Amino acid sequence: MNDRPDEHIHHDRTRSRYELTVDGVVGAYAEYEVVGDSVVFTHTVTLPAMRGRGLAAKVVRRALDDARADARTVVPQCWYVAQYIDQHPEYADLLAAGA
Repeated sequence: MNDRPDEHIHHDRTRSRYELTVDGVVGAYAEYEVVGDSVVFTHTVTLPAMRGRGLAAKVVRRALDDARADARTVVPQCWYVAQYIDQHPEYADLLAAGA
């Protein structure tokens, strides 16, 4: 699902985050907490030097796809994840009640 062969998305369960590396350097990541049956996205970061490439969108898309595959709902505490879902309504069904 990566657009470039030098990009790789890794789910680091020990750190509760999804990381996108570019040429071996973490360029963006999305942090989360699992609360019951929900994934609460708390923070999304893109390194300043790597902004404008759509890296955060790729990380969030992968994380949301995994939440769907795991039959979990999503709570977007992070503004970026909330905005991503607003702009991609195909993920709106993942939102937890009241989120």
